[in-house]
Amino acid sequence: MANKIIVSYDGTANEDDAVALGALFARAGAEVALAYVRHTPDADDARETLARGTELLGNPSADTFVVTDRSTPEGLAALAQDQGAEMVVFCSDSHTAKGHVAIGNSAERLIEGGSTAVAIAPVGFAERSSDAGIGTVVAVSDGDGGARQTAESLARALGAKVAPVVNDEADLLVLDSRSTTEPGTVSISASAGYLVDIARCPVLVLARERAIAFGSSPAAAHAA
Repeated sequence: MANKIIVSYDGTANEDDAVALGALFARAGAEVALAYVRHTPDADDARETLARGTELLGNPSADTFVVTDRSTPEGLAALAQDQGAEMVVFCSDSHTAKGHVAIGNSAERLIEGGSTAVAIAPVGFAERSSDAGIGTVVAVSDGDGGARQTAESLARALGAKVAPVVNDEADLLVLDSRSTTEPGTVSISASAGYLVDIARCPVLVLARERAIAFGSSPAAAHAA
C-alpha cells in the first residue's frame, strides 16, 4: 500500500513549489492529495484552485480536500490523522529568497509538537526541470530516528544515492526529530534548524522514531 501524503495548497505565493515537491514524492510511490484550508465555509473558489493544483501535480484525479478550520495547521493535522497521512508538504514562507527554504507559520506549528512528518520546498522548486531528478539524498540522523531508513527508501525509489554530509550537491535533506522528543512527535534541534536555514533543497522532518517507506510508483516504472 502506498504511503499517503497531503500537500497544503491554496494557490498563493510559492504554493506551486509545494505541489512540485508532492509530485516528487509521487514519483517515489506516494499517494498524494491536495488540501485547501479555508477559514469560512464558502468552498467554490477552493475547489477551482485545487483543480488547478491537481493539473500541476500531473494527476487530475488526485484526491482533494476543502477543510474549514480557523487554524490552518490544526485543520491539516486533523485531516492527516483522518486520512492516515504520514506527511504534510508546505512551500516556504512567502518572504523567502529564491532557492532558499524557510519554515512558514503553519509548518512551524506542525514541526514543533505535531505527529506528522513535515516537508518544505525551497522557493522556485516548481521552476526546476522535472527531468533534473534527484541525485543525492542526505540523512541527518539523531540517535535511533528514522532518517537513514527514509533516505535509503527514497534513494532506491528515485534512483539516487544517500550521503552522510550536507553539501551543495544535496537534492533532498531528511532530518530526524531531536532524540529527547516523544516517539511519534515532531520537534527539531537547534542544529537541525540551522541546516534548514542554510538548505537549498527540499527538507523533510520526520516524527521521532517514524521512518517513511517509499517504493517505485507505477507511473515511475512506466516512465523508466
